[in-house]
Amino acid sequence: MKALPEGFDVSSLDSSLAESWSIGAASVDYLPAGFGSYHWVVWDAEARRYFVTVDDLDQKPWLGGTRGAAFAGLTTAFDTALALRREIGLDFVLAPLPTLEGQTVLRVGDRHALSVFPFVEGRAGHFGEELTPKERSDVVHMLAQLHGAATSSTGLRVDTPMPGRGALEAALDDVASVWHGGPFSEPARAWLADHATVVRRQLQELDRLAASLVGRDLVITHGEPHPGNVLRSHDRLMLIDWDTMAIAPPERDLWLVATTDGPGLAQYAEETGQELDRDALACYRLAWDLADVAAYMAQFRSVHLGTEDAEQSWRYLTGMTWIDDTAPSAPVS
Repeated sequence: MKALPEGFDVSSLDSSLAESWSIGAASVDYLPAGFGSYHWVVWDAEARRYFVTVDDLDQKPWLGGTRGAAFAGLTTAFDTALALRREIGLDFVLAPLPTLEGQTVLRVGDRHALSVFPFVEGRAGHFGEELTPKERSDVVHMLAQLHGAATSSTGLRVDTPMPGRGALEAALDDVASVWHGGPFSEPARAWLADHATVVRRQLQELDRLAASLVGRDLVITHGEPHPGNVLRSHDRLMLIDWDTMAIAPPERDLWLVATTDGPGLAQYAEETGQELDRDALACYRLAWDLADVAAYMAQFRSVHLGTEDAEQSWRYLTGMTWIDDTAPSAPVS
């Protein structure tokens, strides 16, 4: 994120880190990177680095409909990530460092949550970046290990292919009214009105494809193992951003890694003994596109300012190419 989190007192970082993690911050530098969370690089007096993340609980609708529910969902996800690393030994899981009391997430005020991660030297990719064949094979192998894992951490949410559907349908039903949330409200309403027929048709197609998920084996999934969440660190890969974890069919992860007829599907079947369902892959691919539209509509119907982040969201929305066609966008290959 480019801008600082709205309503968050940055000066509270020092005291929170000292009291809850015993980290004496010598320097705190904001890192305007990523999309959805806010990040800082913190150095302590012994020249140790930490990657500090603040999440706005109002921006995590897939974790819960209230701030309390979102915080509970985030805690469960990060607890599970830590268990996967410590109990199962999945060293590709970049899990948070717990507080002195063992918490993976600290509530800061009513609206925000703070977590601390080890700083790992490396380079993360970006969504849409092409993985090398070796990298794709490594990610498929990591997902096969993840999907076969079981931990003592319980309570992960069971995924639905499009948790923000209600917000999108409400926006579709409201395109005849004026939207007053901020500078992008009326442009977003006009955009949705122009594309309403396509969006409704794709929601119907999503319902058809969702039938393929019935009876599928459910596993622990990452949710967004695209190249932007793959950290290249020296000679190994790690998966980051575990707040989207959920119990779901394996196709929730695999559509982002393997093309429909690519070697990734064959590799996954060989490693796990489980064939992937093509309709289930298409379901999650379409749900991803529609979930983006839902998120932007929720953002622009709500109170917002003309910040750089809002402008970026608007560019993403209007840059969607699949919305002008009858088929969803192609998977990352």
